[in-house]
Amino acid sequence: MSIRDWIDKHYPEPNIYRWVGVGLEGISATVLFLLMALTCVDVVGRYLFNNSINGAFELTQMGLAIMVFAQMPLITWRGGHVVVDLLDHVLGNRIVKVLGIFSVFIISSSFYFLAIRIYELAERSLRRGEVSEYLKIPTGYLTEYIAIMSWITAACMLTYGAYRVLKGNNESQQFGE
Repeated sequence: MSIRDWIDKHYPEPNIYRWVGVGLEGISATVLFLLMALTCVDVVGRYLFNNSINGAFELTQMGLAIMVFAQMPLITWRGGHVVVDLLDHVLGNRIVKVLGIFSVFIISSSFYFLAIRIYELAERSLRRGEVSEYLKIPTGYLTEYIAIMSWITAACMLTYGAYRVLKGNNESQQFGE
């Protein structure tokens, strides 16, 4: 199987969205691998040489933030959120769609306004020159990244989330497909 066939099989999104998905998952996979390597080296250094890596905890926190916020737009786009459908059979299709559209607007507007506040905090952090405790890495850039990914997630929820609700395809992609 060629790389092109593999990408076609695992990334059903059209055109540019496919490559954005490949890029964001590539970022997440790379960060996850680096976190695994960092943890292994840190543990070996701690137990064999009685010396851990300085700032490993900070790097782990930053890596987790990068991973989580790189995956949020993809999970939203693919409809991979946890959905509780206890009342769907009782309420009927029309009411479920109205509630679905309502939740899409609530979630996307929440992400949008949350991202505005996060971006304001990032600007303030950069203006004040705030850095991490041990490695002295400016924290404002990571906070800006979180705000931008939150805006992208809001856009994904508003566009494709609403499309999925109106189309009636509420089933998310199953794990491993």
